[in-house]
Formats: sequence, structure tokens, C-alpha cells
Amino acid sequence: MTLASGVGSHPGDDQRDFEEAVRVVLGELPGLPYLPEVPGRGAHAGMVGRTLAVLDGIGVDLQPAGWRVTDAPGIDHRRAISLLAQDLDTFEEQTQGIATTVKTQLTGPWTLAATVERPRGDRVLADHGLRRDLAQSLAGGIGAHLDDVRRRVGGAPLVVQVDEPALPAVLAGAVPTASGFHRHRTVDVSQAADALGWVLDAVRAAGAEPVVHCCADGFPFELLDRVGGPGVSVDVDRLAAEDYDGVATALEQGRWVFLGIVPTVRPEHLPTSRDLAERAVRLLDMVGLEPSDRLVLTPACGLAGADPAWARSALDLCRAAAAEVDAG
Repeated sequence: MTLASGVGSHPGDDQRDFEEAVRVVLGELPGLPYLPEVPGRGAHAGMVGRTLAVLDGIGVDLQPAGWRVTDAPGIDHRRAISLLAQDLDTFEEQTQGIATTVKTQLTGPWTLAATVERPRGDRVLADHGLRRDLAQSLAGGIGAHLDDVRRRVGGAPLVVQVDEPALPAVLAGAVPTASGFHRHRTVDVSQAADALGWVLDAVRAAGAEPVVHCCADGFPFELLDRVGGPGVSVDVDRLAAEDYDGVATALEQGRWVFLGIVPTVRPEHLPTSRDLAERAVRLLDMVGLEPSDRLVLTPACGLAGADPAWARSALDLCRAAAAEVDAG
């Protein structure tokens, strides 16, 4: 049975909006619900801030330019940890008795390295030792975090989406330095595989299934082959013709494949669930495959920029389109 889910983020700017996001997710996506993010509440609630709350052994704090590695956790790091616990409390309260797989999200090591600053400025990406330490710190904290999530959802199976929107830019040497006049050096594929592999292995060791999400051009299918073949989550509009083989291989091997087919903001011309289902089926036909219980339809990316009504409608369209795919 084809499933429906979401990428992670929702609109809003306070705790009530997070509570509403949880209700929307559980109501619209009974087959594969997820722990939503409401980044409008502040940097502590975004994909990076939430993931920094999981680190083991590295402290960070929030500076005017963004998150920065520090000698010890600062007040904003502690706030991120507290907010994650509060969000999990809310999720636990609303998922009592849940009996299906649950998805949660973490920012991957290379997007963290391209986003978080070193103690003296510029990105962690510029420091080989520190970017290794940051990846290992994330990997080291995943087990305890996923144990906590699993406990709160009654032991339900977990899928962990590892968000790597910056990974293609990291591999291409396209991440700008702090000045904006230069670019950070290209990261070798083997080094990129090492750091991502530590994180994915930690997810697997915790008994969860990893899925790598990237909504940028140039999804790194070749790199994923080096890190144990995790599931993939892609924006269909950004797939090049040569990427279809990567999608096909993942499905053939029984891995999760999340296809982002619903616009993230309300389009001028609203698609129907039949339109979206036909688009997914065309892609399957191109690679010679049938629908699968590991195929998931989602919005193209996060819904933080959508209005609340469209956020709900987008998830409803995902669910309806998945049903249409199965109905043929």
C-alpha cells in the first residue's frame, strides 16, 4: 500500500501552532505520521536547532550570525534541548496507542557543518577536525534520542529522515565563506561518506531505518551507495533523468522512497489527487516498477512557508494521491 507523509516543517510561531501541527499530521497521515517542526518559533525550533539538542559532548550557543560551537552549552543550546523535550511531551500526549511506523527528522552532518560556525567564526566546514567531531557528536547522541522517541510512541517502529539540503553544495565546493567572496573547498566523496555513514549507522544501531532527504538539485545517489543504501527522499521536480535509476534501485532493494510531488505553497492552479497520482505512476512506469509499501508521497519540501490551510490541504492531497496510486 502506497503511503503518505510529510517532510517536517509547518507554519506557525508559537506552541499552540506546534500542537495544531501535531493534530494535523495525526489526522491526515495515519499511515506514516511524523514529529513536526514549527521553525517560526525561533532558531531553537528549526531543523538545525532541534538537531543540535541531540549532540553528545559538544556545546553550542546562538550568536547574531547563527549557531556557533562553544566550550560548553550556552543558554540557547539548553533552550533547544528543553523545547525538544517539550515537543516530545506534546507528541506523546497525542499519539497514545499509536500502532504504526513513526517518522522523525534530524539534520545531517554536512548540512550542520555548512551551517554552524566555528568558535572563531566561519563555518565548521572549514575545519577538518571540528567537522569530524561534530558528526561524531551527532552520531553519539542519536541512540539516546531515538530511545526517548520510541518510548514516547509506545515502541512503534521508527524512520529517521536525515536532512541534507546542503550536501550537493558541499560536494561541489559551492558553500560560501563568511565573507561571501570565496567558497569552501570541495569535500572528497570518501570523507563525505565517512561522516554521513557514522550518523546513518547510529540510526540503524538504534533500531530505526534511515532515509536521506535532499530537496536541492543534484541528489547524491552515488554517495548513498557508499553508506549502506539508506532510503531516499526527493523533490520530483529536481530529479534529472539520470537520477531515475537511483530511485528505481532504492525501490527494487526494498528501501523507503519518499517522492515529493505536492507544492509546498499554494499554487495558482490547484492539482487534484488524480493529477498527482498520475505523476507518481508515470515515474514508476519510466523505471519499470509497481507501487510498493515503501513508496511514500509527500510535499516537495517543508511546509513552513505555507499558510495553515494549505499545509493541511497539502497533506490531505498526499494521502488522497497515495490511495489513487493503489486504486490504479
